[in-house]
Amino acid sequence: MHAMKVAHIKDIAMPYTEAKEHTQGRLNALFADPYRAFENDAEERQLHLHVMLYMLLARPMARGNVTLRVIHGWENGGFAPEDLHHVDYPLHTLDDFKRAAIDFEQAAKHNAPLPAEDSAILATPLADAIADAQAEGQELTDDIQTTPARWPAFEGGLALYTLFKMYHRLVYGEDDAYRCSQCQTPHGLREIHEFHLEEGEFALLVPLSKEEDMKASPSLLVLHESQLQPLETLLEESVSLLRDF
Repeated sequence: MHAMKVAHIKDIAMPYTEAKEHTQGRLNALFADPYRAFENDAEERQLHLHVMLYMLLARPMARGNVTLRVIHGWENGGFAPEDLHHVDYPLHTLDDFKRAAIDFEQAAKHNAPLPAEDSAILATPLADAIADAQAEGQELTDDIQTTPARWPAFEGGLALYTLFKMYHRLVYGEDDAYRCSQCQTPHGLREIHEFHLEEGEFALLVPLSKEEDMKASPSLLVLHESQLQPLETLLEESVSLLRDF
């Protein structure tokens, strides 16, 4: 895999409130050790997986509070922000997920461009944040836009860097089965529950459990387009299992 440019950052007031890595999240109330709960050799792993999907996905879906985000564009080690594309779908039922999968299947079948929004999930907010920093007189290196590790040097950059790393792992893979982070998003602070499992790789961005308006706050299911079919199978199994709960 092509190596990302990494910069050593010195003497920068890092805005750590924008994002935090390896935090305790909602799953800590369910599992004694969430980081072990989804590993292949974990006892009752399948039960953990179904319970997690019910809590973090099935219930918010039933309330109409989930958006499915399918990403694509990076390949062969590339990671340029402008090359990461996405499309969002309202996700209320399993049929909504299947319709998204069919859209991508049909595009591939007819050798057509994959579905994509006009806006760029990384490039646009990155350009805006850099422009704001420069307008306030902050001096930034010429290559900062293509050096993700330097993004925390300006306001909003740490959150963008955290999301960049999430997207990068979802495209190129990750050894850890699970990780939990917190990050500021356009919808407010979110827990990022990231899964890299035999059954599929995906992330769930959910409101913090302490939020009073948690039931009304939107959640986001993010995955690479290559994971649509695997996750459809996983969701079919889980939804049928949990339908009576």
